[in-house]
Amino acid sequence: MRHTISVLVENKFGVLTRVAGLFSGRGFNIDSLNVAPTQDPTVSRMTIVTRGDDATVDQIVRQLEKLVDTIKVTDFREGEYVGRELILIKVGVNSETRAEVMQITDIFRAKIIDVQPQTLTIEITGDESKVDKFIELMKTFGIIELTRTGKVALPRK
Repeated sequence: MRHTISVLVENKFGVLTRVAGLFSGRGFNIDSLNVAPTQDPTVSRMTIVTRGDDATVDQIVRQLEKLVDTIKVTDFREGEYVGRELILIKVGVNSETRAEVMQITDIFRAKIIDVQPQTLTIEITGDESKVDKFIELMKTFGIIELTRTGKVALPRK
């Protein structure tokens, strides 16, 4: 089962290394990891997506809470948070496919951010299923490059 964990940490050198080390040292995998400062530049929010049963994730949360630079750890349950992901995707186009790619982009409320003679670079945000569906549709046109941010999440409360 996939879990989204939010960790508020002090924005200091080495914190990311300690968190990643905690996961690798115990044989846990990180599906995605996003880290950035919050409105307070001395605090960063890590959003970690991992897999495991409830007991495994409870162990991860307890270990994260023990780290010296950790301020708060939250294991988000479904419906308790708002989560989004951003991707940039460069798709191959020609004069026949350009309009179709632009139409699909519009349907998904994505944005074309760069136009070249044989490529379009598109920005799309949304939940994981929306992003995955868009990627699947773009495969038929030929994905040249793709990058994903990983999930970011905030509690609903």
